[in-house]
Amino acid sequence: MSEMTPEAIRHLASLARIALSEDEITRLSGELGAIVSAVEAVQKVAGDDVPPTSHPIPLGNVFREDVVGDTLSTAEALAGAPDHDGSRFRVSAILGEEQ
Repeated sequence: MSEMTPEAIRHLASLARIALSEDEITRLSGELGAIVSAVEAVQKVAGDDVPPTSHPIPLGNVFREDVVGDTLSTAEALAGAPDHDGSRFRVSAILGEEQ
């Protein structure tokens, strides 16, 4: 397992502008060492013939085409509203005094 020294952890924390206690630095030394070891193991397996990828399978566009469809009339849209003025929804003010 690769060892991350406390000095290296302090340096990384200062670069990231993260304040760490001595207990956290000690704990992170082991945890980050395990992560570095895992990355080293992957680097040994991945040869030059393996292209770097972000996904194991190719992704495609999953969006549908925009198609204009039927829309609600004003009366239909306001039918379930608790309060309206005939053409718009009526809601109570949320900022400042209610009018």
